[in-house]
Amino acid sequence: MMREITCFKAYDVRGKVPDELDADVAYRVGRAYARFIAPRQVAVGRDVRHSSETLFAALTEGLRDSGVDVLDLGLCGTEMVYFAAFHLELDGGIMITASHNPIDYNGMKFVREGARPLSGDSGLKDIHALAEAGEFDPVDKRGSIEAVDLMDDYVDHLLGYLQDPAGLQPLRIVSNPGNGMAGPVIDRLRARLPLEFITIQHEPDGDFPNGIPNPLLPEKRGATIDAIREHGADLGLAWDGDFDRCFLFDHNGRYIEGYYIVGLLGAQMLRQHPGERIVHDPRLTWNTIELVEESGGEAVQSKSGHAFIKETMRAVNGIYGGEMSAHHYFRDFGYCDSGMIPWLLLAEMISAQRKSLAELVDERIERFPVSGEINVTVDDPLAVQQRVQARFADLPHELGQIDGLSMDFGTWRFNLRASNTEPLLRLNVETRGDYAAMESRRDQLLQLISEA
Repeated sequence: MMREITCFKAYDVRGKVPDELDADVAYRVGRAYARFIAPRQVAVGRDVRHSSETLFAALTEGLRDSGVDVLDLGLCGTEMVYFAAFHLELDGGIMITASHNPIDYNGMKFVREGARPLSGDSGLKDIHALAEAGEFDPVDKRGSIEAVDLMDDYVDHLLGYLQDPAGLQPLRIVSNPGNGMAGPVIDRLRARLPLEFITIQHEPDGDFPNGIPNPLLPEKRGATIDAIREHGADLGLAWDGDFDRCFLFDHNGRYIEGYYIVGLLGAQMLRQHPGERIVHDPRLTWNTIELVEESGGEAVQSKSGHAFIKETMRAVNGIYGGEMSAHHYFRDFGYCDSGMIPWLLLAEMISAQRKSLAELVDERIERFPVSGEINVTVDDPLAVQQRVQARFADLPHELGQIDGLSMDFGTWRFNLRASNTEPLLRLNVETRGDYAAMESRRDQLLQLISEA
């Protein structure tokens, strides 16, 4: 009997190396992916983790033993696999990465033709079952492998989102890849833009001497904030390991919640493409909806998570989609998320409007104060959601259940949703211009959630 494979998650593969993910598992995943997708040509990239080379070798052996031709993208970020899939019109792509997981983890992210995502509901469970069974037929002709450098094409594509790259103001920007994979892309962009970069933790390093890059955690933001203040920078950028999430800081070193970035990017995209649809998640909504409608666009709500956002964007032909978790999606990028396009658009906005990032968001933060996402461990998330809904049911409200429980009371609203992978509830609260009311409602909800 083949060994059980435990590293398949809702959207990807992630596990401890070698306990859950090793060369044997990677080989079987390659065979299973090939069996399910039946591709002719697939792009494969990998991050700088020390285990990535071994997993790459085994995964690509599995693909080639299935008759699949492999395009080796080398060390790269996840979005470069997405780019290869749609730009070269391939049958699929696989990225070997564990992004912001601990140093002894690794994983894989999968797309099929057109950079369409593979998740639990769209093939990942099938691939898991095939890999676990381990029954693969021989093929007549083994696949080839070819190294391909797409960096120039990729950078050209990124710059295509700007109206006039040479016309940007000479902003001073702190760039912190956290020793992940964003550094080489910044090196290429800085040679073609009139921007000054102060780079820290810049070189890809699988030892992660500064810790695993995950700027969503407040304790991982200090180096970026210190560099902004030391150098008097206009803007600060930080990324996770595979740079599919971009985190923004203003000239004061203040971290800007991803929610407010979604509204800014939606408005910026609509300046260039009036009348388009903008997709957003239901956790925090008012700021995004107002900015999109003021900019002549249509806001479309989608369930949270990359597979759902991408599906909705394709369904409504949305030009841009954003989540408060720092994932930003673009129609012209194969409906995929990019950690580079967002900051380029913001640099253009700052240059054109002659306003700092702080000035662009201060009014919005005051207009729609938010709690930020608060995670609470509970035994029975559904029971807690039902108890919370019952507590507020007598107040006039609009109910939303696209993703968890959303209740809108006109002057304040909240979203309470369960984690897909942990016994957690995630709470977000926002009000219309009343910070004290936001704090009061937040505390009331947290008390209600914690009641036995």
